[in-house]
Amino acid sequence: YPGEYSLLSIGACTLAAPRETFYVELKPVNRNQTPEAMSVHRLSMDRLAVHGLEPAQAVARFKDWLAALTPRGQQPIFVAFNAPFDWMFVNYYFHRYLGYNPFGHAALDIKAYYMGFSGVTWAETAMRYIGKRYSVKHPLTHNALHDAIDQADIFYNILVEARTLNHP
Repeated sequence: YPGEYSLLSIGACTLAAPRETFYVELKPVNRNQTPEAMSVHRLSMDRLAVHGLEPAQAVARFKDWLAALTPRGQQPIFVAFNAPFDWMFVNYYFHRYLGYNPFGHAALDIKAYYMGFSGVTWAETAMRYIGKRYSVKHPLTHNALHDAIDQADIFYNILVEARTLNHP
């Protein structure tokens, strides 16, 4: 959770073509880690301590990327598969290092959207079900950018299906 553990990388992309991407790795704010998390993302705390960007610089770059791609008068939308987990880190870092969050106060969770759209149970919103339905042929890599792209592809396909069913 934020404050106790470090956000080590940020990956983001636009939903529709042309696909724009953003990726940055951050210096850890402390050495706290769990074996489970380290085995998932496989980032080196030692390497990031030397080569990662300072958190304030990293989130400032993310903010600038968002601003460059968001149409004037609109707000970017934070969309993620299991958004509550990713959101808590991104929101915390934006507030801690910039004093505000360019996404505002909300995040859109792909799992919850899919559950509402399809009528499945929460258990059936797992990647093993959604990935199969939308032809994701590989597991999430847990590289922040690759996962963002995979999640954007899934969400785009869910939106296409929802629009087709609701507006033939």
